[in-house]
Amino acid sequence: MAKGKRKVPDINSSSTADIAFLLLIFFLITTSMDTDRGLARRLPPPPEPNQKENEDKIKQRNVLQVFLNMYDQLMVNGEIINVNQLRDKAKEFIANKMNDETLPERITKEVEFFGPVQVTEKHVVSLQNDRSSSYEAYINVQNELVAAYNELRDEIANEKWGKSYNELEDEQKKAVREVYPQKISEAEPKKYGEKK
Repeated sequence: MAKGKRKVPDINSSSTADIAFLLLIFFLITTSMDTDRGLARRLPPPPEPNQKENEDKIKQRNVLQVFLNMYDQLMVNGEIINVNQLRDKAKEFIANKMNDETLPERITKEVEFFGPVQVTEKHVVSLQNDRSSSYEAYINVQNELVAAYNELRDEIANEKWGKSYNELEDEQKKAVREVYPQKISEAEPKKYGEKK
């Protein structure tokens, strides 16, 4: 008797998709993913319908103008500086510890845990960049400005409680933020020129 060709049995693959799906879900659940945070900025509230335009005027001494040009050069209140100098300039402006007439106005404010404190509540750090400035330079400027606020908050937290700002309780953090409120305003980027 002649032997016929033996047929190799097919592999049942009907459950392969189910197994792949279960493996996918398993790995999604068990792995941790880094979440991008972005830049924390608070937009100003919309103006009241009956608010007068003159009420929005900010005194020039209360504004720190930071401009990043298309060559990634940094200008602060008309003076060209290095990005490494920005943090100290911003700290000096925000705190105005010597009550300098050219820096933000200091007002007395009642703050929990601190009592009456002199704060520069009306200060604003105004940041504007050229559309051609590099993303890296822009982020470096942002980091220096946020670091200025963080250092001031750490200093006052260490002075008051002997801890860094991040180690404080929520109510204590809130009080520190009232002393040094973060006010960074970003103007829309402008296109002044083209890099060659």
